[in-house]
Amino acid sequence: MANDTWHWQQYGSAWRGIGIYHMILVVPSRDPLLGKLVIPDDDPMQAYVERSELGKAVIHDLAQISQRHPEIKLLQYCLMPNHLHAILHVTAPMPQGILAVVRGFWQGVKKLSLDPTTHKVSSISRNSIRDQKEVSSVSNEVSFISRDTIRDTQVSSVSRDTIREQNVIFTEKPFLRPMSTHGQLQSMIRYVQMNPARLATKRLKPGFFFCVQHNVEINGRIYDAVGNIGVLMEQFRKPVHVRSMWVKDAAEHGYDQPLKDYKAACLEAASKGTVMVSPFISRDEQEVLHALLHDNRYIIYLSDNGFGNYFKPSDLLFDAVASGRLLILSPWTHDPNKRTITRAECVALNQMAEEISASH
Repeated sequence: MANDTWHWQQYGSAWRGIGIYHMILVVPSRDPLLGKLVIPDDDPMQAYVERSELGKAVIHDLAQISQRHPEIKLLQYCLMPNHLHAILHVTAPMPQGILAVVRGFWQGVKKLSLDPTTHKVSSISRNSIRDQKEVSSVSNEVSFISRDTIRDTQVSSVSRDTIREQNVIFTEKPFLRPMSTHGQLQSMIRYVQMNPARLATKRLKPGFFFCVQHNVEINGRIYDAVGNIGVLMEQFRKPVHVRSMWVKDAAEHGYDQPLKDYKAACLEAASKGTVMVSPFISRDEQEVLHALLHDNRYIIYLSDNGFGNYFKPSDLLFDAVASGRLLILSPWTHDPNKRTITRAECVALNQMAEEISASH
């Protein structure tokens, strides 16, 4: 079993106070033990996860958090075949804090065991799962959970002497991240809600998704890529790079015409079929990116971090990848600990955008 020493992947300064947190619990093997994805009529927007007995047990334990700690509300959750997302709102300071609560949840689900023969769930500890009952009443005090979200939470039990080869499943500790950025909560709620649709889209359109393409050579430089590699075949490309002098003039002197003209020129070029290339780092470049995505234009997006084993585009970029309008490139390998981009990396990525735009 993994080391039981408790470490968090991201630290915060107010773990005992009021706050909103995103929790992720993963089946380390990535096997679909929690349920199976169902896609009615091959429509990703109708996709949902049919819970397994283990998935029902995990949701049962998740619901216990709010029942045992009334100061914590479950704002949103989504059970996927191999992981769980949950957004927890701590509404009042707690003596132990959210870290201890999530640790307790993890210790509970860690005791769950799956019989490989019957696929029934039991508990290694006789006290782990008890008082099994529906938890739909929780939805009455949770503002973001739909009436169909919490259901079918009865847990099938099996006599201990009929269980063989019990295996601890949740050996990895949950990931917990505080949310503080303006607008982050609503974005995270949508992200959690859309998880089944994203997985369904990946399965229905495997050509564009999550097969990281290695050793893509452009103008003598090697990249990893995710998305529609065919975007590179388009004849015209243009970099998007907002100059700092324009931003400075707009901020200090109110002279924003060059900045407005540049943004308008980018959008006009894209409307005529030009592929726009950029890391889209600054706020003004992000505004251009949002406009390009809204108008369904072709984009090459340069990422400052590589692609992990389970990479998927952010909510902002997901639909563009699914429709084949976006290619994401990264010249560097994935670093799971990377949090910020350096100035040197910004300069390098903007130079790469220039190179890609000039290559044919």
